[in-house]
This record gives sequence, C-alpha cells and structure tokens, in this order.
Amino acid sequence: MTTLTNDVAPRAAAGRAPRTAFVVEVDREWNSVSADWDALRRRGQATPFQHGRWLGAWFAAFAGHTDVQPLLLTVRDRATGEIALRLPLIRRNAGRLRIVEFADLNLTDYNAPVLGPAAPRDAGAAEELWRELRRALRRHEGGADLIRFKKLPLDLGGVPNPLAMPRTAGPCSLYGNIVVTGDDFAQYRRTLKRDIRKVLDRHWRYFGECPSAEFRILTDADEALRVLDVLDRQQGARMRELGTNFVLAEGSNRAFYRNLIRDNVGSGYAVLSALTAGDEVVGILLGVREGTRYVMLRVSNAGGKWSHLSPGRLVIDRTMMALHAQGVREFDFSVGDYDYKRRFGATAVPLADISAALSWRGWPYALRDRAVRVLRRYPALSERLKRVLSRPSREKAD
Repeated sequence: MTTLTNDVAPRAAAGRAPRTAFVVEVDREWNSVSADWDALRRRGQATPFQHGRWLGAWFAAFAGHTDVQPLLLTVRDRATGEIALRLPLIRRNAGRLRIVEFADLNLTDYNAPVLGPAAPRDAGAAEELWRELRRALRRHEGGADLIRFKKLPLDLGGVPNPLAMPRTAGPCSLYGNIVVTGDDFAQYRRTLKRDIRKVLDRHWRYFGECPSAEFRILTDADEALRVLDVLDRQQGARMRELGTNFVLAEGSNRAFYRNLIRDNVGSGYAVLSALTAGDEVVGILLGVREGTRYVMLRVSNAGGKWSHLSPGRLVIDRTMMALHAQGVREFDFSVGDYDYKRRFGATAVPLADISAALSWRGWPYALRDRAVRVLRRYPALSERLKRVLSRPSREKAD
C-alpha cells in the first residue's frame, strides 16, 4: 500500500506546505482490501455495484490486462484517521493517454465511492477532497493524464455524494430509472396504464397455456451458467439484427458475467430469472439484488414464435412480482432510455460526471468534457458541439 499526501517531501520545505484535511492511500490488489470493503459499505451508503461481490468478479475478469491497473483508494481524515471514502478505480491506457476512472469499462451502471464516517457533507469539504484526489493521483507512481468519473449518483443512501458536489461536476448524458413499489404490489400494478396491465395479464395467461410453461429464479450455478449462454445468444442475435456491435459475450466481459453468476446466484446477490417452456428458454432477465433494492442489467427473449407474447416485458413483470414477495421494494431499471421502462412507471433519476486534467495531455479532454456537461443544458448548442467533436480523436476509448 502506498500513502500519498500533499506534504512536500523535503523536511526543510515542510513548514511552507499547507496542512491538508485528507490523506490518500493506494492499494494495487483487490484481495488486499476486499476483506474490509464490505464492512464499510454495510452502512448502506453505496449502490449494489460497489458490493465486494461485484468488484471481486470485475477485478478477477480484468486481472490479465496489462493496460488496466487497479487503483483502490482509501481517503482518510488526517486528524482522526477515520475513513472518508473508498474508491474502486483503475488506470488504463487509451493510446498515449493515461486515464483514471472507475472499475467500469461499460459494465457498471452506477459508479460511486463507498462512504465512511468522515465523508464530506458540505460543498467546501467536497472541493478539498476532490483537490486532494487530483494531487495524489498526479503524484502516484506511473502518473496519469486525466481523471474521468462518469455515472455518479447524486446521493448515496440519502447522503450527498461528495464526488458530485464540486463546481466542475455536471449532468451526465445517462440517468437512472427507478420504480418504488411500496408494500402493496397490486397497488403498484394499478398505477400502470390500463392497456399495459391488460397486455401483461393476457400474455401471461397465454404463456401459461403452453406445455411445461414456467417462471423460475435460478439458484444452481451450473444451470444458471447454461442459461447465461442462452442470454448471450439471444442478445447477440438481437443486436446483429439491429446492426449493433455486441461485446458482452466476448473476452473479459464474458468472464465477468460468468464470475458474477457462478459465485453469486446461490447467495441471491446475482438474480437470473427465466421463462421456460419445456427445454426452451423464452425470456431471461439478469440483475443484482441487495436488501430491498434490485437492479436490472440484461434482458433477452427467444423472439420468433414467442414474439407476440412480449417475453422480455413478461419476464420483467414476473421477476418484479417474485422479488417483491421476498421484500424488494425498489426496482432499478438501470441506465438507458427505453420505452419499456416508462411503461413500468420508472422515474428518471439524474446522474453526474466530473473530470479533470492531471497533465498537459489531459487538458484537451478535460476541457471537452466540461464543455459537454455545460452545454447539455442547451440542446441547440449541444448539437453544434457534437458536430465539432465528430472529428477524429487519438483517444481510443471514451
């Protein structure tokens, strides 16, 4: 573990260095912090994507990537030693650009710190923490050119997210989609449009007339892995039909989802639900659950002769009903703007982005990021900016 502070190294200059409120520690191995990780996050001030089960599957899948280096930060209050927050970060190379970001690579829906008892609660302290993070990462061995944090919740368990509070933070292009059902699921169902309810009920009735029709939540790892293969095939076929590149079943992405399923369906953290008719898998939904919150990740359906039953929407409806009976009250349809989320009554929840340059190489990207965040509030100007940014860039990944 490396401890980084804002103290000037030479003792003679120490008197001139300002005393900082925070000290930053950096670990390079997930296993070195995993034992203590969930002990802190049990306070409830994080999302299911900061769970040790999610991060363990993620870091195991990307462990062999030489251009993806874990940076597991612990920020402490200098005076008391109490933890302010933990951050599951990586440093990756995009061409010659060295970017510090969350352990995500388009797999994690919400990126957030795990808050500790010393987490900043006001804008001034949050600004100081953001400043110290930048200084620490700039000085860390190997350096970096750009910090880029995306998809930040504005609050965590009712507590403000200090990374979304600095002045340079701004709106994200994505947002969450959440349904809070309350204790009466039938009452929630009645809030949906009448034609939506009628279609769901009719499709379930027709599906139930099929021989061996069944809805299940899988708990056996081997069976769940076989169904995950079907999910990959169904989603891949649909994406090819739409002319979209499908990468979730390739390389480290594939390894991640298999780690997640293999190690976590038995505990109930990973939830794989399916509609089946005999040996045929008609609809599949993958999500993660923690306590009373469930987040949907991937959904697919067999299409073809089943299309008229809308099996994707049907497996969502049945999964919500089953998990509600088990105590889930918040159903998060995750990021992305799709009509089916509105049909289920999802409410949009804003997210934030923040970035900063750590070297001269990072300045053009940090300035671009900031301009985009500002101009998202002005659609006409935003469209003009998109045309400018469509020019080729040396940055290989966004």
